[in-house]
Amino acid sequence: MSPETPPSKDEIRSRHRKIRVGMQPGVLSAAGAGIAVHGLSWADSIAAGRPATFTAYLGVAFEPPTLPLITALFQAGYKVLLPVCEPDRALSWVLWNPATEFVRSRYAPIEEPAGERHGLEAVGDVAGMFLPATAVDGSGNRIGQGGGYYDKFLAAMDATGVHAPRAAVIYDSELLPASSIPVESFDRPVDAVLTPSGVVQLT
Repeated sequence: MSPETPPSKDEIRSRHRKIRVGMQPGVLSAAGAGIAVHGLSWADSIAAGRPATFTAYLGVAFEPPTLPLITALFQAGYKVLLPVCEPDRALSWVLWNPATEFVRSRYAPIEEPAGERHGLEAVGDVAGMFLPATAVDGSGNRIGQGGGYYDKFLAAMDATGVHAPRAAVIYDSELLPASSIPVESFDRPVDAVLTPSGVVQLT
């Protein structure tokens, strides 16, 4: 790659994954605690004292830890929907509680909640969404894990005319300068990023 050629999504994703693998357990634990505090604050600002439902996901391996956030949301009285990968890159949703068990996905390298699955209608009135990402730029462009599940899901949500605020969960170093991530026709921007240090509003 020449100096004039911007990195591709795959190159950016690979670079950040390599950095993540080197993170120590103490760093991951601190990141999870910070994400929980700031994520709950963001959720509270959106819910404004009303009952609300949020989508989230379980961060695995060296992803930003999200179980503390999921737990904090539940303890604050919010409903939390977690995704399950289905055939044809579709997502269904399970309502989480502390007794929910996790099982290995049949279709992706993630842990998924076991329980009654719901379709797109379950997220039609969510107050906000916490999304996985490997990097986000200042324009709100997001690089996911490469599976395409969230690209398809967000496009389906947009087609319904419903837009809940979207926060991508990343480490602090993964927020990149504006317009530094290539944009494709199926990409959907996020409104904010949630990092261990806080929330950065992008739109």
